[in-house]
Amino acid sequence: MLVPITKHWTLRRSYKTSRCVVGRAERNKAISPPDQASRSVRPQQIAAVAIFALVLVAGIFIVVSGLYRELSFTNLIRHRAAIDSFVTAHGWAAFAGFVAIYATSVALSIPGAAVLTVSAGFLFGALAGGLAAFTGAMMGAAAIFLIARTALGEWLARKAGPSMEKLADGFRRDAFWYLLFLRLVPLFPFWLVNIAPAFFGVRLMSFVGATAIGIAPLTFAFAFFGAGLDSAIRAHATDLDACLMAGTELCEVEFDPSQALTPNLITALAVLGVVSLIPVAIKRWRAAR
Repeated sequence: MLVPITKHWTLRRSYKTSRCVVGRAERNKAISPPDQASRSVRPQQIAAVAIFALVLVAGIFIVVSGLYRELSFTNLIRHRAAIDSFVTAHGWAAFAGFVAIYATSVALSIPGAAVLTVSAGFLFGALAGGLAAFTGAMMGAAAIFLIARTALGEWLARKAGPSMEKLADGFRRDAFWYLLFLRLVPLFPFWLVNIAPAFFGVRLMSFVGATAIGIAPLTFAFAFFGAGLDSAIRAHATDLDACLMAGTELCEVEFDPSQALTPNLITALAVLGVVSLIPVAIKRWRAAR
């Protein structure tokens, strides 16, 4: 009888020992220091916060100081001869320089994207100008999106309450279609649609895809509009020269890029925006059944 009892006692003891080992391992795991991956994230976030703050301060300074007004048709007309000469002599360099200027203005959320887009069509032609504006807009939008998501996205996700987290989850599930609608139908400023998805944890590919498809129609429409402004700008140049010759201090050329928004274009964008929400409506309808 001693053998079974000893065997039973040994099994019970080994079982208790294993429980103690597992419990000690779990406690050690709970209080273990963060792993290398979590430690490597923190410097990136600090750098992203610093860059985001710098971009924010620079954008506010440019807007408050009025420097963004340098991106105007007045300056385009005033320096048209020099700009045309540079574009003719340095085609690709001028193209790349314009893309860089456009991307910087978008990343800094500076007003004047419509003026730049129309100017692109005037300087480079409808197709090349539209491509330059489109490329600059995509680069600037992706840059500020990544900076904002890395800097504050995770922190806001941790601080968000249940209602905000529920809203963010709903937006993320159909982020592509919601973003496509917001791009096609610009109900909100371009800079806001660049930054807000970053705080909802939207994936980069969804953001880039929806932005590319959504901004293409209006971008090329403005570029085509700008490509046909040669005669109008020549007339404005004559008026500007007469104003400067008269000794007037403030000689400005009033030009509204919204003239490119014809009723047919607005209707087409509205229809496309509604169509972009059809997949979301169908998904909600199927889930409710």
